[in-house]
Amino acid sequence: MSYFLVVDRITSHVLLVDHIKAGKWLPTGGHVEPGESAVDTVRREAREELGIRARFAPWIGERPLLVTVTETVGSPDDRHTDVSLWFVLEGNLGQPLSPGAGEFHDVRWWSLQDVFAGDPARFDPHLGRMLDKLVEATPPAASAQRLRL
Repeated sequence: MSYFLVVDRITSHVLLVDHIKAGKWLPTGGHVEPGESAVDTVRREAREELGIRARFAPWIGERPLLVTVTETVGSPDDRHTDVSLWFVLEGNLGQPLSPGAGEFHDVRWWSLQDVFAGDPARFDPHLGRMLDKLVEATPPAASAQRLRL
């Protein structure tokens, strides 16, 4: 799995989707296809799921910030173990999105404060850890505003 968290560094917001199958708010992403790299999956899924071009956060690059292992939900025949690579893309609250039909109940920008104040059961179980790592990894230089809680 390649997840990608779209981040607006100026406003400290992240883009999450209310995923129909998972029943949770998660970053967008998808399964890596045979012969496809995890980075190419991010590029493809950004286009397919949100209608955007993947712009990897320059302070992290085209490498995952987090790796997780999760048992999926659903019927026993559909369950499996996802090993997920979490990437970071740059975005902004005003950018146009074209969410793919049928996969999400909703697509929404969340402030970091709202995510941490929300019901943890409604979010991907690894999201809090990812956000902590993201805040930690954001450069403090004057030219690159640090994410804030």
